[in-house]
Amino acid sequence: MERSDYIYGLRAIIEALDSGQNVDKIFLSKDVKSELATEMTRLARSLRVPVQRVPVERINRITRKNHQGALAMMSAVTYHRLDHLVPALYEDGVLPFIVMLDGITDVRNFGAIARTCECAGVDAIVIPEHGSVSVGGDAVKTSAGALLHIPVCRVSSIAWAAGFLRENGYAVMAVSEKAEKNYTEASYTDPVALIMGAEDVGISPEAMKETTERVAIPMFGAIGSLNVSVASGVLIYEVVRQRLGANLEIE
Repeated sequence: MERSDYIYGLRAIIEALDSGQNVDKIFLSKDVKSELATEMTRLARSLRVPVQRVPVERINRITRKNHQGALAMMSAVTYHRLDHLVPALYEDGVLPFIVMLDGITDVRNFGAIARTCECAGVDAIVIPEHGSVSVGGDAVKTSAGALLHIPVCRVSSIAWAAGFLRENGYAVMAVSEKAEKNYTEASYTDPVALIMGAEDVGISPEAMKETTERVAIPMFGAIGSLNVSVASGVLIYEVVRQRLGANLEIE
């Protein structure tokens, strides 16, 4: 981990939050219960920055300096608000295409998906506050810099984001090996949001309830599923194929 990827110390973190720096999440030792820690936690939550209580040993593995039991992971990008982005896309006359990642924690998969999204003209990537990879320097590097060119929205949950997009006219498509419909049989020529789930647990039941359609990639081999970055590429370029076939403009 590079030094620029984190800052440590309660006052330094409060200053970073106050000054609008791109704080991704905060680790706070379970043993810290000071007024300063309470102030930092309150400020972080008001800015929708996750605060995770952890054993102090976890922080010690990152730095041995005087961290006061607090360490902030920095984001390499400025997160966008989904509720601001959605109307802006409509106002710009864009046919929206959003990719939501539910529980993707592997930085290499995340970077590969982001690279495909940028190449295919996806308008935004949506990730949850908790249980997701961070948009740090490693993710940017793995994405070949794509994460510097595509908006990333961080939301309270993918279920909330799916419901919000559905209410705003999107077809919210869950990509699941349990679905009966072949992904090529669905239409992607309207505003669309794809949900890709983690390889081990898939899409959460809460997010599934908010979808408008569920599709699957057919499997013919002994292994029952694709790597999530490969599956994402298959679906993303099916959207591109259909839209080009319908002479729809891709941004």
